[in-house]
Amino acid sequence: MSYDAVKQELLAKLKQENCFWSHNADSIKNISDEILIEKTLLHLDLDDINRLFIIYPFKKIKKVWLDYLIPREEYLYTLNRFFAWYYFKIKRPDAYIKSMATRHFNKLLS
Repeated sequence: MSYDAVKQELLAKLKQENCFWSHNADSIKNISDEILIEKTLLHLDLDDINRLFIIYPFKKIKKVWLDYLIPREEYLYTLNRFFAWYYFKIKRPDAYIKSMATRHFNKLLS
């Protein structure tokens, strides 16, 4: 399956989940890869998340996770622990998530 086909399939599923309620229809067509990855991680199932790894490099998906989901540490605690363990093979998820969230906030403050 091609990059565009997978991307369109994920966008269609995200629309079904009403994830773009605040976007107009034209802006959804040109959605950034980062937003597509973030919304897929947050709203779709494991099969769809696995499709991300077919069309995007591992590093890009991990960067989106670190930049967009980790800062919502307490709100997404269980989900972040799962991603850390299942997808990113992190040995000590709790300590890792805490340190990455702290690093993110320290960057914002500097």
